[in-house]
Order: sequence, then C-alpha cells, then structure tokens
Amino acid sequence: MSGFKKKITKIAFDTDKYLQKYLSKQDKSSYLLNPMKYGLFSGGKGFRSKIIFDTGRIFNINHNILKALSAAVECIHSYSLIHDDLPCMDNDDIRRGRISTHKKFGESTAVLAGNSLLILAFEILSNKKLKLKDRIKNELIYSLAACSGHSGIAGGQYSDLNFENKIVSKKKLIEMQNKKTGKLFSFCCTGPAILVEKESSVKRDLSLIGLQIGLLYQISDDLIDITGNSEHVGKLTRKDDKKGKATLISLMGYKNTLAFADSIKYKLIKKIKKYGTKSSDLLESLEHIMHRKI
Repeated sequence: MSGFKKKITKIAFDTDKYLQKYLSKQDKSSYLLNPMKYGLFSGGKGFRSKIIFDTGRIFNINHNILKALSAAVECIHSYSLIHDDLPCMDNDDIRRGRISTHKKFGESTAVLAGNSLLILAFEILSNKKLKLKDRIKNELIYSLAACSGHSGIAGGQYSDLNFENKIVSKKKLIEMQNKKTGKLFSFCCTGPAILVEKESSVKRDLSLIGLQIGLLYQISDDLIDITGNSEHVGKLTRKDDKKGKATLISLMGYKNTLAFADSIKYKLIKKIKKYGTKSSDLLESLEHIMHRKI
C-alpha cells in the first residue's frame, strides 16, 4: 500500500468512526437512521476529509477537531450523492459498487435521508461537546451552508441538469463545476483556517486553492467517465455522453482538457508551496487527483 493510500485510508477510518459514535447516540427508533447510514458508510474515498487534514497539518491543528470538520463535510457530500442519484436528477442505480440509496429504500426515503444528513452536518458543528468558540462555530456553519445551498452544491446540480444537450461556454461550465464540486473543496481548505482564526487574506487564498482543487477533481471525474471501467469505478461509466452532459471535455476535447488541467495544477503547486514544508501532504493529494482511476 502506498504512503498516500495509507494516509487517506486512516483518515477515512477515523472520520467514519467519529460518525458511527455520533450516530450511536441518536434516537434508535428513527426509521431514517438505516438509510442515512447506508448512504454515509458506502465505501467512499474520503478525499475531501484528506484535504481537511492536509490543510490542518499546515496549521498544526488537533486531529480530534479535524475529525468533526471532516464528519460534517462527509454528511454534506453523502447527502448530495443520495439526491444526485434520484430518478428526477441523474437517475443512477449504482453508487460505489452497490445499489443506490433510493433503489434500496425507495425514492421518498432517500430524499428524507439525504435531507437528514444535510441537517446532521450542522448539528455536528453546533454541538456543545465540540469545544470551539461560538464565533468560530458560527463562521464554520455559515461557510458550510454557503457551500451547500443555491450558491453551492444545489445550484451546481441545477445548472448541471439544465445544461444537458446544450452548448455551454467555458466560463459557465467552470462556474457550474465550482458550485457543484469546488465550493465544498473550498470549505475543506478554509475550514482549518477558520478553526485557528487566520486573517481574511489567508482564508481567501485557501478558498481559491480549494476551488481549483475541486475543479481538477471534477475534471478527473469526467475523464474517468470516458476511460474508466464500470466494475472498477463502482458506478456506470460513459453515461455523461449518453445523457448529453455539458462538460469541459465535451466543449474542449479530451487532449485540450488534459492540457487545461495541467496548467491549473502547475499554478496550484506554486500557490501551495508558499505554505512551507508542512504543505507536502496537500501537494501529495493534488498530485493524486489526475492519476486516480476511481
């Protein structure tokens, strides 16, 4: 197992353990707990959590606090995937190598489970047992909310659906992908800076780094959809073209999109290196993005 694989596996394990402990204290009679857990503990890569820990390392932040931040982000990410898979959205029956939440529990239950995970993220960040100053909690909650609603994931999904079978400009595509994917990555980079109350200029810089990491991640996803094997990837591939999805690849072509991604990566490396030797884990994650197969 590579060094990167060991690190991301450990972070995913720690985040899942935190969430399992948190959920164990929830109302056991809730009918939604099982579908929530099904969508949450579905064998995800934990890449967003890795970015949180990578950035946290730059500021020497305690891992226990980073676990709470990662848990909240994984709840948001899982909610978005449950909803994305619905027949009224992307209509995907397979997610991470098994049937989607709505196929196992029904569409209405999947909607409610996704909603509950969205809300759970803010419950985690506002919990009294999370020993943070109120102003830090407020900023975290505000920032994560902005990444999740109409100006973030939900807004990006709306554009993604409405751009199908249309010719869309590069500017609009990047705006859509920044909302759908980039903004949550942006929070993964700024969240640790909020925890240690860094100045606004640092938060803005990390926010832009996170947006660009998210854009690269989305480009990588689109490339995998073209070249990946469905069994290996854990979901159906080559579906974007069939659905008429508007992507940078459909606009610019495969080779030009790769060249565009390489230029983003080169600029990001220079930006991240400004944070010194402790940014090596973040650089490692950046390197991994364009080489991943799933």
